[in-house]
Amino acid sequence: MNSTNLCRCPWLDTSKDDYVAYHDDEWGIPVYDDQTLFEFITLESAQAGLSWYTILKKRDGYRRAFLDFDVEKVAQMNEHDVERLMLDETIIRNRLKIVATINNAKRFIEIQQEFGSFSNYQWQFVGGKPLVNELDKLSDYPAITEASTAFAKDLKKRGFKFLGPTTVYAHMQACGMVNDHSNDCFRKAEIIEKYSVLRARKVTRR
Repeated sequence: MNSTNLCRCPWLDTSKDDYVAYHDDEWGIPVYDDQTLFEFITLESAQAGLSWYTILKKRDGYRRAFLDFDVEKVAQMNEHDVERLMLDETIIRNRLKIVATINNAKRFIEIQQEFGSFSNYQWQFVGGKPLVNELDKLSDYPAITEASTAFAKDLKKRGFKFLGPTTVYAHMQACGMVNDHSNDCFRKAEIIEKYSVLRARKVTRR
């Protein structure tokens, strides 16, 4: 089937090829790799008050600015790095958000040390497996949930910045903690099927 004829989520602007690629190839797929989770956390915190597409267009800039999202390296960045990044037009030049990213890297590492991985910590807020929502139209999409509120509250307690319940829910959607593809979106069933196969393989190997 031609990809242009596929049904996709109602929030997606299908006139933007890079946005469509993000929706089709990344959004909602369960992520367990800590480096990728740190990237998603960083990008979502940068988005606060802005559109996601604005951040998506600057993703390569963020990747360069924050050292391929190597959390150990980002945690070691200092005031000199902040001043340098304030001149970097490839990212959002918001001092508070830049400082927050460095702070969040340090807090991220603390969680890794406590839980073995950030993934272990994060996935506990949905019981270890994706929640699947029934969404037919744009108005069905929640902005926050009990899980995102609890997740954000715990992150705040641990010292994270720019990660309130709404931003955290967007993160949960992006990294597949919730499958918020609409019921008629072709990716909804594909992701559920792929995840089920992966889980079955893990159970078989035990």
